[in-house]
Amino acid sequence: MAGEPDTAKYQVVVNHEGQYSIWPQGKAIPAGWKAEGTSGDRDACLSYITTVWKDLRPLSLRQPTAGTPERGD
Repeated sequence: MAGEPDTAKYQVVVNHEGQYSIWPQGKAIPAGWKAEGTSGDRDACLSYITTVWKDLRPLSLRQPTAGTPERGD
């Protein structure tokens, strides 16, 4: 209910594009995501994500394709 503290435990999950999220512990992780190894309360998990996920672009956009000039050249 609104106003009640969130006492649920979460785990940090990551997908193949290097995007992070949190997921309730004990609940099956959706296809395409895997446990990253960090768990705790909601705020702790979100705080951890802000320290490790600096570039929010999907991995496929962060890695230049071989032979393709990068923009800004």
